Amino acid sequence: MLRLFFAISLFAFTGAARAQDASIINPRALFPEGPVMIGDVLYYTEYAGHTVMRWDGKQNTQIWKQDGCGPSAVIPMGENFAVTCYDSGKLAVISKDGKDVASYDKDDAGAALVGPNDGTPDGKGGVYFTTSGPWEAGPIVGRVLHLSAGGKVSEAANDLHYANGITFGPDKRLYVNESEAGRVISFAVDDAGRLSDRRLFVRLYALGEPADAYPDGIKLGPDGNFYVGEYSAGNILVVTPDGKLAAKHTVPSAASPNLTFSADGKTMYVMAVDNKNGAPYEGKVYAVTLK
Repeated sequence: MLRLFFAISLFAFTGAARAQDASIINPRALFPEGPVMIGDVLYYTEYAGHTVMRWDGKQNTQIWKQDGCGPSAVIPMGENFAVTCYDSGKLAVISKDGKDVASYDKDDAGAALVGPNDGTPDGKGGVYFTTSGPWEAGPIVGRVLHLSAGGKVSEAANDLHYANGITFGPDKRLYVNESEAGRVISFAVDDAGRLSDRRLFVRLYALGEPADAYPDGIKLGPDGNFYVGEYSAGNILVVTPDGKLAAKHTVPSAASPNLTFSADGKTMYVMAVDNKNGAPYEGKVYAVTLK
């Protein structure tokens, strides 16, 4: 019993120490999501505010707003950004100062974009992005799509159970969170950008998370590990390329759906939601010092 008490006390102390490593850079963000760091400037969306925000190290500034969009990610695309509009079913392209450049609501086969959610640059001036489908557990209609630098939107993969976070791994495969399935899968990418060889990477419950653990965003960290944000808890899981849990960062919020890193890799910016019960889904943006 004494050993158990010591273990519980140590766990509580460790959790408190982690919280002390986090500072708040936006104390009331309206469902912050989909961040990216460009130089020393952080860009992120407010899903419930329908905005793209910029933090320059001193203040948060709105650079773009489109009512009804429900933006969930800012994705570098050449000199511009692609912004996923989850609510309106569009992928908007904007300049870095917030001017509209283009907008897409269908792929090249005429299929609607249902629930555009997250994305990652393809390294050639375009982006891969996910569409989750409707906010329900039942339909398995998530997709991965590709927007080329020339403006062509094509399907790259389908039949995903709520496709969400997406990133390239150190092995150059494309990793995608299937949120409703509680897992991360990966694809091989050929020279033409086509996806194949769909494989399971990891199930969150195999890492010791609850059966209902909900992977949201995923990024490749500066240490070569994957960082997986959970919407089901205020956790960022650090997963090695061979699928082992290396660490867990916890922030004092109900959910931590997405994240990104400073240019020097010493700070992790965590998008967090405190109120998951209804709009405007108030939350915070944290800056977490990495050891």
